[in-house]
Amino acid sequence: MPILPILIGILHLSLAEDAKHLDGFSLPSLPSEHLIRYLNTFPKLKQQLPTNLTGKGTISSACWGHERDCTPAGRFQTPQCPGEHTGWARSKEAQVRTFYNQADFGYIQEQLSQLTPQCVPTYLGDSSLECTHYLRFCRGRNLLFDFRGLEQREERIRYHMDVLGPGQLLGHCKLNRTRLSGEMEHIGSALQSWGPELRNFDVLPHPVLESGLCDVVVNTPTFIMKIDATYNMYHHFCDFFNLYASLFVNQSHPAAFNTDVQILIWETYPYDSPFRDTFKAFSQRPVWTLSDVEGKRVCFKNVVLPLLPRMIFGLFYNTPIIQGCSNSGLFRAFSEFILHRLQIPYKPPQQKIRITYLSRRTKYRQVLNEDELLAPLEANDKYDVQRVSYERLPFTNQLAITRNTDILIGMHGAGLTHLLFLPNWACIFELYNCEDPNCYKDLARLRGVRYRTWEQRDLVYPQDEGHHPEGGAHAKFTNYSFDVKEFVHLVDGAAEEILSHKEFPRRASENPSKTQRNEL
Repeated sequence: MPILPILIGILHLSLAEDAKHLDGFSLPSLPSEHLIRYLNTFPKLKQQLPTNLTGKGTISSACWGHERDCTPAGRFQTPQCPGEHTGWARSKEAQVRTFYNQADFGYIQEQLSQLTPQCVPTYLGDSSLECTHYLRFCRGRNLLFDFRGLEQREERIRYHMDVLGPGQLLGHCKLNRTRLSGEMEHIGSALQSWGPELRNFDVLPHPVLESGLCDVVVNTPTFIMKIDATYNMYHHFCDFFNLYASLFVNQSHPAAFNTDVQILIWETYPYDSPFRDTFKAFSQRPVWTLSDVEGKRVCFKNVVLPLLPRMIFGLFYNTPIIQGCSNSGLFRAFSEFILHRLQIPYKPPQQKIRITYLSRRTKYRQVLNEDELLAPLEANDKYDVQRVSYERLPFTNQLAITRNTDILIGMHGAGLTHLLFLPNWACIFELYNCEDPNCYKDLARLRGVRYRTWEQRDLVYPQDEGHHPEGGAHAKFTNYSFDVKEFVHLVDGAAEEILSHKEFPRRASENPSKTQRNEL
């Protein structure tokens, strides 16, 4: 049976009025390739759909990659590791497997295998707590968080390791204190582990919800987040990406991708971010901070402590990547998930390569000869060039531009994090990396898009040596001019690579790419 009609049929069925509720449950809003894998994860739900839509063969074996019975052929995506593996791994298979476990659904599989009970319930209404190694991810039921002490705190709370004190996190269950204490190795900073909070865990003699201690009972599943940053896109997307990865670690119930969840940010600063709309991909509720619960003993019926942004050997920020590999399916899935949930429009390429140039309006890393660089590109009939300042646009408008860009050009800076949302065939051209060579190069490898940067050091002209605010020369704290001929040469090379990419849709109406199929 052809795959495309099945994908369209399932997606249309999921949106149809008579199929929104299966046994009282709504299908989540997911791209069609994601929805197929979601249904395969929950076969009882899948059985309620017509068999002519759920299909056989390729469709029935489709999986993410973290499942025990997932075959390489059924995976969402397999990493690409071309070239020689010698020096990096014993075999090509070992090289692929290492990347998969470091930065793909193999990492999710590892977290799932590590989930261990820390506090075990005896009866149905008791509390529970289970965590992965080093308390990177935890989830619990019927837990009491005592936030009464926050009212007396004079300072605002962010990155604090003393939000809770002894006995301010309680549950009624059989606590394995030795096991919990043995997972406290990664508490060097607040964003590496949930150890700073869980070291205060203690046991109540009576069930939490019957104790009379709860000032507030939260029935909605709640994700408590210790976030990295709010105004820097690179760092805030460490938060969003790890939240997305945590959905898979927590995927024990069909409601795993439900948006009727509560987000609680572990700080008392008001939450504000130019990227705040991204939370709409995860939750339909307003975001809470600790200021919304301070002074109260809050009992959560279902609480998740998700993967953190700065874990040792974690995802996104501290991901160790074996050389020679790229194209993480987990990163591609995140990109598609965000674009789908935020309803970012897709427009297939036409005759011209679409170039977006990110113009900086900051004090440093401005390009002093922008007009001169872009003039020959604008005069070239092969290119459709636009110059934008993203800081002046709403975030969803930024994503709409990025999603429909083939070559994204910009100086080193957090705005290059937009490469996560480029089409699969696209190229990110980091005009100059300012002596920080791996940050966006590695992120491009993880996402699976092409990467280019300036290589001819004698053809880039800094305004001065750069002056770090704390003293000393620094390449990130000055402005630059670039050789026009070399700039055009690099853009032309990127365009040639895009035109030869197997997924680039030369005629979108005749040959829809995988990205397009997801939106049909």
